[in-house]
Amino acid sequence: MELIRRFAGRTALVTGAGSGIGAATARRLAAEGARVLVTDIDEAAARKVADGLEGATAHRLDITDRASIDRLIGGLPALHVLVNNAFVPFVEDPDDNWRRQLDGTLLGTVHCSGAALPHLADSAGAIVVIGSVNAEASFGDHAYSAAKAALGSFTRTLAAEAAPKGVRVNQINPGTIATPSWSGREEDLAALAARAYPLGRVGTPDDVAAAVAFLASPDAAWITGTTLRVDGGLMAVNTHFREILDAG
Repeated sequence: MELIRRFAGRTALVTGAGSGIGAATARRLAAEGARVLVTDIDEAAARKVADGLEGATAHRLDITDRASIDRLIGGLPALHVLVNNAFVPFVEDPDDNWRRQLDGTLLGTVHCSGAALPHLADSAGAIVVIGSVNAEASFGDHAYSAAKAALGSFTRTLAAEAAPKGVRVNQINPGTIATPSWSGREEDLAALAARAYPLGRVGTPDDVAAAVAFLASPDAAWITGTTLRVDGGLMAVNTHFREILDAG
């Protein structure tokens, strides 16, 4: 499929772009003409993604380090799109997990957005935040879910603040996406596809990347402060409830 080059002449920065949704998003934006800054705490992974994309550059970015954010984003000559995607892995210790999720998932997004806002105001740009359906229902991990829920509030309040500057801010809440974080759990993914998702499959990183490209593009010029579910119908249908009724 030949893509429309909606981002020709524009610069986009994607956090956590060394794999999964971030890598797919970097590839999609580049395919549509963007000059992409592929950022990740794992610089080698970011470089591997960037090496395959025309005009892309790789950068190490630690979203838990305010100085790292300010150095990279604050020093840019221009920016049109920021995609807050970086994923913070779960850890076993509950207190440590809470700190990591709040520092990375929530505050990392807050700080990246704050650093990018002056550039985006100059370019009438857009911010896309990657949330999760965990923000809307119980799917496990209190800390991750709470941090993702907080992102929804932040997206709305930042959208209100940024609108007079001509900057749009939206969020995507994906369902289960087959990323490297699910490695080794292919049977679980198959079971979820068969029993939980009305569309009969789990998502791919490209599914989310397509939604990011839409919300970041001029095609979404009159959309701000909204959350788009990319979840294969998960939140629309209680499949277990339906199974019980259908069995009766």
